[in-house]
Amino acid sequence: MQPATAKWYDRRDSVFIEFLVEDSKDVQVKFETSKLDFCCVGGIENLKHQNELELFDSINPQESKYRRTDRSVLCCLKKAKAGVAWPRLTKDKAKFQWLGVDFNNWKDWEDDSDEDLSSFDKFSEMMNTMGGEDGMPDLGMGGMEGLEEKCQTWSNGNVYKAHKTESKAPKVC
Repeated sequence: MQPATAKWYDRRDSVFIEFLVEDSKDVQVKFETSKLDFCCVGGIENLKHQNELELFDSINPQESKYRRTDRSVLCCLKKAKAGVAWPRLTKDKAKFQWLGVDFNNWKDWEDDSDEDLSSFDKFSEMMNTMGGEDGMPDLGMGGMEGLEEKCQTWSNGNVYKAHKTESKAPKVC
């Protein structure tokens, strides 16, 4: 058993943790006031992952949520005291090799006063709108009809229209 790689970021009323486990199964997330337990089986080798975190501050376990995707498990921890910044995720100041900051989503919210929709509400909205027909995400790729005729092949720097006939040049789509 090994810990899952994770990254986290802080918002005004919530803390988000993303456990990066592809093809996770048997996901178990237990929210407690000052603790988070995460456990799953995942990856190509079906390794068992387990993470136990003593949190920096308290959360509201009843309002905290998680969402499993094919690539990760995203947890939204609802802070017990909104508006209080968390300088780190864990109570312990030690660095964990498996845990990092999600700088792509990090936001210095203390200076931002015009958040019209809370992060928790945005998370809930995102969770409700994820997925398209048959549980597959809608990638917004409508209008793909006739793509085969529009594909072009490249040969010696020349561009040719692709046809349904066999071509010796590789197709680039």
